[in-house]
Amino acid sequence: MSEGLITAAYVVAAVLFILALGGLSNQEKAKRAIWYGIVGMALAVAATIGTPGVGQYGLIAAMVVIGGIVGWIVANRVQMTQMPELVAGFHSLVGLAAVFIGINADLEMTRALAAQEAGTTADLAGFAATIAKKSAVELSILKVELFLGILIGAITFTGSIIAYGKLAGKLSSAALTLPGRHTLNLFALIACFVLGYLYLDGAGLWTMIAVAVIAGLIGCHLILAIGGADMPVVVSMLNSYSGWAAAAIGFTLGNDLLIVVGALVGSSGAILSYIMCRGMNRSFVSVILGGWGGETQSAAAVDGEMIEADADAVASALADADSVVIVPGYGMAVAQAQGSVSELTKKLRDQGKTVRFAIHPVAGRLPGHMNVLLAEAKVPYDIVLEMEEINDDFPSTDVVIVIGANDIVNPAAQDDPGSPIAGMPVLEVWKSRQVFVCKRGRGTGYSGIENPLFFKDNTRMFYGDAKASMDALLRELG
Repeated sequence: MSEGLITAAYVVAAVLFILALGGLSNQEKAKRAIWYGIVGMALAVAATIGTPGVGQYGLIAAMVVIGGIVGWIVANRVQMTQMPELVAGFHSLVGLAAVFIGINADLEMTRALAAQEAGTTADLAGFAATIAKKSAVELSILKVELFLGILIGAITFTGSIIAYGKLAGKLSSAALTLPGRHTLNLFALIACFVLGYLYLDGAGLWTMIAVAVIAGLIGCHLILAIGGADMPVVVSMLNSYSGWAAAAIGFTLGNDLLIVVGALVGSSGAILSYIMCRGMNRSFVSVILGGWGGETQSAAAVDGEMIEADADAVASALADADSVVIVPGYGMAVAQAQGSVSELTKKLRDQGKTVRFAIHPVAGRLPGHMNVLLAEAKVPYDIVLEMEEINDDFPSTDVVIVIGANDIVNPAAQDDPGSPIAGMPVLEVWKSRQVFVCKRGRGTGYSGIENPLFFKDNTRMFYGDAKASMDALLRELG
């Protein structure tokens, strides 16, 4: 394939990736946007394989087939509730790829320099041949790129694994606060840059292996120090890290498209993380550095009693209501109750009642998690409203049904300065006439924070699996 054709393919692929990112901001355009991304990636892979000097086509074909089969199996097995874990897992692979490519590039650099000394550069092929043509300044720049790729990649790899463990419930969602943890992180980062300087000074590959190990420990510690309430931001931030790691790989390999795609992913992930932090009243720097600053006191004790209600009581309240707001959370996703919730919505609307959905920016464990589930269940887009669009309407709402949500409807965010979520904007459901909370049990939510909403006079607890509870409610409504 000619250089001109490859460049053209890269430009088209880059445009398709931009269109894909733009389309994902709208639910109605999301499916088409995904196809843009699929076609763009297929074009990018084909152009890369067709680049002059690329060999081992049999090995590449085998890897593409194996990867495709594994991807197909994973996509068919993973439930929508497991998407946050899957995304974290994919991020880890990007980080690991950056580390391996960086180490391999150094090995190729060593081989190219040895060939130059022996006068056998004509025998080189592929990446080593490209390196042999570089000047001393260009080789120094390449070493800086390798260092950054390995540093960011290792942090992304281990951080994503820890995020996966927390999201999957294999690790505690509580923040790990080691004594002097910020000092430890700072010294570890300084050690990485010292090793990077030694590498530029010709110390050898061992410095980059040491950087990978230390950066891996930094990644583990950073994410372990972040509590469950901030995990949606962490997933988005790791997405950004993986993008910058990919961009570093692009510079190393001289692949313009990889640089563009990495920059797109890195910048969009960072922007989304910043927006989410603003939505949660969190410090962006504090979250990504594992809780730097912003320490909180223990949350205040909650007095009172949680009063239980059955399906008949909820049905009676809905029969008398004119306006209903449904607040979905991760519990709805776990129980796969979106279909039953959609049926409930249709039944209530057929009775002439106003039904809307209130979506918090970080509902679930991934941005847009609830929107995707509701769209999948054929809930009309126009009744799914964001927090800022509906929060002022709760005082005039007759009934609010909270399905598997905790932190996003917790009044402690406004009333308790010592709460871990103090200052976080929340859905003010307690201002409505009556609140029913569909919850599996009496325990605290994912972040381990008690919710005073459950003890308020106008709140009733509708215990049970979300899908079973919604099905029981549907039967009572006839």
